[in-house]
Amino acid sequence: MERGLKPMDAEQLRECGHKMVDFIADYYKTIETIPVLSQVEPGYLHKLLPDSAPTQPESFQSVLDDVKAKILPGVTHWQSPNYFAYYPSNSSIAGFLGEMLSAGVNIVGFSWITSPAATELEMIVLDWLGKMLKLPEDFLSSGQGGGVIQGTACEAVLVVLLAARDKVLGRVGKKSLEKLVVYASDQTHSSLQKACQIAGIHPQNFRVLKADSSTNYALSPDLLSETISHDVDMGWIPFFLCATVGTTSSTAIDPLLPLGKIAKKNGIWFHVDAAYAGSACICPEYRHYLDGVEEADSFNMNAHKWLLTNFDCSALWVKDRNALIQSLSTNPEYLKNKASQANMVVDYKDWQIPLGRRFRSLKLWMVLRLYGLENLQCYIRNHINLAKYFEGLVAGDSRFEVVSPRIFSLVCFRLLPPDDNEDVGNKLNHDLLDAVNSTGRAFISHTVLSGKYILRFAIGAPLTEERHVAAAWKILQDEASALIGVP
Repeated sequence: MERGLKPMDAEQLRECGHKMVDFIADYYKTIETIPVLSQVEPGYLHKLLPDSAPTQPESFQSVLDDVKAKILPGVTHWQSPNYFAYYPSNSSIAGFLGEMLSAGVNIVGFSWITSPAATELEMIVLDWLGKMLKLPEDFLSSGQGGGVIQGTACEAVLVVLLAARDKVLGRVGKKSLEKLVVYASDQTHSSLQKACQIAGIHPQNFRVLKADSSTNYALSPDLLSETISHDVDMGWIPFFLCATVGTTSSTAIDPLLPLGKIAKKNGIWFHVDAAYAGSACICPEYRHYLDGVEEADSFNMNAHKWLLTNFDCSALWVKDRNALIQSLSTNPEYLKNKASQANMVVDYKDWQIPLGRRFRSLKLWMVLRLYGLENLQCYIRNHINLAKYFEGLVAGDSRFEVVSPRIFSLVCFRLLPPDDNEDVGNKLNHDLLDAVNSTGRAFISHTVLSGKYILRFAIGAPLTEERHVAAAWKILQDEASALIGVP
């Protein structure tokens, strides 16, 4: 490689690294002016890039030029202050620097011996975060449990489902797989369905229990109890329950304490998914939404959603680490070492699906150190206050209604249909969503609750201020007027 970049050269890294940091800083400086939702058509990039890779190296500057001219127009800008769709995926200076450092040392930390600091820092930083959330001590590394960073909440629910499956099969026999039953509400994230498919749980054994407006879309303990009793009478084996704190559609909160007691009574693994709302629970005024987590066998939240930690960083805690290890452990000869063989250390390869793993704890450690608990609490509270502000704007326009109670920083609302015609109303809100997103000046998403097409306005981007919320509301009002006429 006589021309271009060397595989690793400190001075070339310094030169190009400075240029890249400047490029990213300029991106954030101007992100507000860029259409938040990509406006390109499918297949656009094939028309702009060559059919094959270059034979000879190109200059770094030419690559950056192409990123600006060809790649960024095809990016939906999740860090834009005008991003209000789905749930946030936070970036921050601390998170970025941690990610950069992780990429720089570039370890593959599957076992303690591959980089002791990676394993031990992960244990420490998840204990820190667990204490911020006031999780029971059973979830901390000082006991039989502990925390592990997964890539996503989808991976987290899969590994605990596998652990629960193997634990119950060890008791009732492996031939009983077809009798195992999983329980969740119809508001639970679809990742549980995928986990069941991967784990070999029969589709008909995935009990999706209906939740409606009478419980603010939370899972009813009575309905769960009745369903379990019926299944037991029919010879099925209940083994896994997933409750959610902050569902994707509406931030519904399942009642953890009664659900946990039902699970314990029936010998069911109880998992709590707080992927989005878990971050808010570092604030004392929101911690009560986790009351009952002491009954859980596992708990998950995504630091990369709303805690200023760059994707990906999904924190999972379990009370019994051995349940994970017994389900997921392998011990080939080429990975054996003294520390592992003597059971002196944690090997996180046995807590996850893949073997290899990144040094993710670095960025979480840097976020917690460089911002501190009080600043993180203020960050969360600011977004929740902005959501309250938006909620008030919606309530002040008689053409709209807030559909479900706002708890955190998500507002579910809709444009009211004329003459209470729900079919017309669903099309109207679908058209409003498309109209708003087509402007490029705001990006929102939708859900369906009780058969109604609902608009979701989720505040959580690091750069969002009150003026961005007000501007988005003005766009919503203007596009609504264009659809139905000025009030």
